[in-house]
Amino acid sequence: MKQPLSLLDLNLLVKDTLENQLDPVYWVIAEIADLNQARQGHAYLELVEKQGQQIAAKVRANIWAYTYRNLATRFESITGQSLNSGMKILAQVSVTFHEVYGISLNIRDIDPNFTLGERARIRQEVIERLAREELLDKNKLLNLSRVPQRVAVISSITAAGYGDFVKQLQNNRYGYQVNHSLFQATLQGNEAVKTLIAALQLVFSQHEANPFDALILIRGGGAQLDLDCFDNYDLARQLANSPIPVITGIGHERDETIADLVAHTKLKTPTATAEFLLSGFLEFEEQLEWQWKQIQRSAELMRHSEERKLQELEHRLQQHAKFNLQKEKERLYYTLKQIRTLAAQPLHLSRIKLNNLSLILEKSSKYRIQRGKEQIEAIEKDMQRLNPQRFFEMGYTRTEINGIPIQQVEIKVGDEIDTYGIQNKIRSKVIKLENYGK
Repeated sequence: MKQPLSLLDLNLLVKDTLENQLDPVYWVIAEIADLNQARQGHAYLELVEKQGQQIAAKVRANIWAYTYRNLATRFESITGQSLNSGMKILAQVSVTFHEVYGISLNIRDIDPNFTLGERARIRQEVIERLAREELLDKNKLLNLSRVPQRVAVISSITAAGYGDFVKQLQNNRYGYQVNHSLFQATLQGNEAVKTLIAALQLVFSQHEANPFDALILIRGGGAQLDLDCFDNYDLARQLANSPIPVITGIGHERDETIADLVAHTKLKTPTATAEFLLSGFLEFEEQLEWQWKQIQRSAELMRHSEERKLQELEHRLQQHAKFNLQKEKERLYYTLKQIRTLAAQPLHLSRIKLNNLSLILEKSSKYRIQRGKEQIEAIEKDMQRLNPQRFFEMGYTRTEINGIPIQQVEIKVGDEIDTYGIQNKIRSKVIKLENYGK
C-alpha cells in the first residue's frame, strides 16, 4: 500500500493537477439555477445542465464584483434584461479548486447574444436613435483601467451622494488612494443638462493635457422627474463619445437611465461606485498575488526540471567515465602484457648471463680462496721456521748489550752482556775479546 495522504495533501494535489492540466478558460453552456448578489458586489451562482426534468450536472460559480458590474451592465444593455435564474447562458469560465470549498467556476465573460431575447424598448425613440448611430456600445469599447487611480467626478459638492462617494473612498479599509477631481454640475431641473454637458467639456479639455483613468457621473436617489435629465439624448451622445470610460452611479429604483445605457459601466449608487473602484484595486492585488504564485510555481517546476536534467547529465557522465575508465584499464592491461612479453626475452638472457657470471665468480672465488689458504700455510711455515723460540729449542741463544743485539754494537772488554736461552737469562762480563772474522 502506498504512503497515505492527509486530506489537505490530497486536495492540494487535486488543485495543482487541475491548475497544471486544464486550459486557462473554457466556454460553457449552462442554465442559471440560482443567482445571489453579495453586499460587496460579487455574484454567486449555481449552474446546472438538465436532461429533461433531471439535473445531469451542477457546479458552483462566482463573478467577482469588478467583472460582474461590467458584465451585468453590458448584458442588460444588449438584451434589455438582467441576469436571472432560469436563464441559459454561454459563459467563459476558469476552473478553480479550493482545498476547503472544493471545485467552482470563475465566470470571466458572458456572451449576451446567446441569451438575447426581446429587447426592452425603454424610452424607445432615444434608444433607437442612439442605436442607429452606434453609440450605445461605443464607450464600452474603451479600455477601463483595472486600477483607476485618477478619476474625474461630475456631481454637486453639496449632493449627499457625492459625500457618500468621497467618504467611501477615503475610509476604505485597504488604504487604497484614488485621486479624484470634482467638476460641479446641477443634477436636476432645467439647467441640469446644460451644466452636465459643460462639465463634460471641461473634463475632456483637461483630459488632453493630463489624462483621466475614468469619468464618474454620480447622483443620489430622487423622484422620477428629478432624473429626467439623465435620459436626454444630447447628454447621452456626449457620454457615448467620451474618450474616457464612463461609470455611472445614479441612485434610483427603476431599471436604468439612458446615461446608464451608454456608459461603460453602471452602478446603482455613488457608494457602490466607490466600492467598484476599490474592488478593482483589490481584485488587481489578488491577481498580482495569483500571478506571483504562478511565477513561483513555474519557477519551482523549472527548478525541478533542471534538477532532473542535471541528475540525468550527472548519471550519463558517471556512466561515460566508468566506460572510459574500464576501457583505459583494459588498454593498460594489454600494454603491460606486451611490455612483459617484450621484456621476457632480454630478461631471460640476462638471467643466463648472470648465472654464468655467478658460476665464474664462484669458481674464481674458490680458486682465490685456495690460493690464499696455500699462501697462508706457506707463511705459517715460514713463521714457524723463523720463530725465535725454535732457535732457542735448537740450542741457540740471543745476546744483547743494553737491549741491543751485540752484532749491532761495538763490544769492549768490561762490557756487561745479557744472554737469553730457552729458559734462562745469563748476565756476563767481557774479560777478553778476540776477533776471528775474515
